[in-house]
Amino acid sequence: YHLHDVILGKINFLLVRIKIKHMELAVIRRETSGEGVALAASQPPGAAPGTGPAGPAGGDANANILTETQTLIKYEIMDGAPVKGETIPVRLYLRGIPADVTPTYDAVNNRFSVRYFLNLVLVDEEDRRYFKQQEIILWRKELG
Repeated sequence: YHLHDVILGKINFLLVRIKIKHMELAVIRRETSGEGVALAASQPPGAAPGTGPAGPAGGDANANILTETQTLIKYEIMDGAPVKGETIPVRLYLRGIPADVTPTYDAVNNRFSVRYFLNLVLVDEEDRRYFKQQEIILWRKELG
């Protein structure tokens, strides 16, 4: 998506077995810096440090890697229990995010990366959280 694009989508409830209290949509920025960022970026989000492949010397590849995660914006897009067959439309304006949104950078000089994720969270009546996370690639037109 371009930095001024709109993310469009919809959430369909085909089968409703749990009592959903509300649903949230968040945009998350994950900045990773340090030696060997390309190896850390290949791990799935939420993987424990040190569970990836070993570095060139056979040691821990994530020893020098620092990961910072920020929630840029969070919206409650549904309140109350959905019924079977209900569709929730989603329209997220990236230009409306108040934080400084930058393009996605992937392993710049194998030392730095910036990745963005859409995080959808369902919360049931017993406060259990069910989530789906999807990476989005942001880009910017050339300057000039």
